[in-house]
Amino acid sequence: MVKVKIKNLYKIFGRQPERAIKLLEEGKTKEEILKRTNQVVGLVDVSLSINAGGIFVVMGLSGSGKSTLVRCLNRLIEPTKGEILIDGKNIVEMSYKQLLEVRRKKMSMVFQSFALLPHLTVMDNVAYGLKIQGVPRDQRVEKAKQTLNTVGLQGWEDSYPQQLSGGMQQRVGLARALANDPDILLMDEAFSALDPLIRGDMQDELMDLQSKMNKTIIFITHDLDEALKLGDRIALMKDGRIVQIGTSEEILQSPATSYVERFVENVDRAKVLTAESVMKKPKPVVYLKDGPRFALRKMKEHGISSIFVVDQGKKVKGLLIAERAAQAIKDGSKRLGGYLETDYAKVPPNMIVSDIFKLMDRGLPVAVTSQEDQLLGIIVRGAIIQGLAGEVGNNE
Repeated sequence: MVKVKIKNLYKIFGRQPERAIKLLEEGKTKEEILKRTNQVVGLVDVSLSINAGGIFVVMGLSGSGKSTLVRCLNRLIEPTKGEILIDGKNIVEMSYKQLLEVRRKKMSMVFQSFALLPHLTVMDNVAYGLKIQGVPRDQRVEKAKQTLNTVGLQGWEDSYPQQLSGGMQQRVGLARALANDPDILLMDEAFSALDPLIRGDMQDELMDLQSKMNKTIIFITHDLDEALKLGDRIALMKDGRIVQIGTSEEILQSPATSYVERFVENVDRAKVLTAESVMKKPKPVVYLKDGPRFALRKMKEHGISSIFVVDQGKKVKGLLIAERAAQAIKDGSKRLGGYLETDYAKVPPNMIVSDIFKLMDRGLPVAVTSQEDQLLGIIVRGAIIQGLAGEVGNNE
């Protein structure tokens, strides 16, 4: 379900926005417009849809328009032209009173600078938004306690911001944003001011929290690794425009422009690509009912030395190695059951390639299976190497 829909959004900083938009429509660049009109182009014809319950990352370099975009979503910056629909209602047309209601009940924001009030305790910082809404003290204290527990800060309620580390301060900011139980969480470079180790911990914590809360999170970053780690979908921006939207794998495997290609060229693909993106379709396989001679013939036809065995429901029963099939024939057996290798690797489709590497030390193929143990695909070392080289095709 679409939670946020943006249609043809523009933001021009200056006194003659219509003139700047006309020049944009004529094909003039951001730099040309600044030189001609002394107006700054922030956003250019941005259109995108954000589904409920996911982490949507907007990324780009400094000046790309990403922070302008997120601030337009709650009208901290007023859009020049276009629509921003939240649950189908255009917030650009809302009165100030209606907008306040949306800000208080539907969305919250976490800033890079933490933006904590230094004279208030952790508890009072978290409960501040509820206080502004007129929530009685006992109720807001109870809610603040619950939220602090959620972000792992129980016991720090009476401390002051200056007594906390940077990571803990950002947890307070996150708790404050969550305290009023918003549908949408806006996070503007929320972890950029943190040390790398703490930043990684906060990313992990956000993903863990999201698995429990299922909010709609719009996360702004200039860091590609952070975007690829967090984003269910990613929008890449340049000069106020969206240049590509897709999953991390789509952006890595099929960059839309040379700019995107340069942006992703140094990414460690092993930490991004998943089993699903490098697996081959499960062909060939043999069934439990098939005999060892049939299995050996299949292996010979396809030039392989092992083959997965499945039941009629495509559930994996084991891996048959050529030597074991030959032994079954020698033993006069017509069944495969007693000759299957059961000590083989099985992985879910979303496991990242860097973790799969560790399972391939025996040289055996890896089975990609569903939650019901059905065989979805097969991974061999060569497929991983192709994927890391950017040569993943159609999984044939």
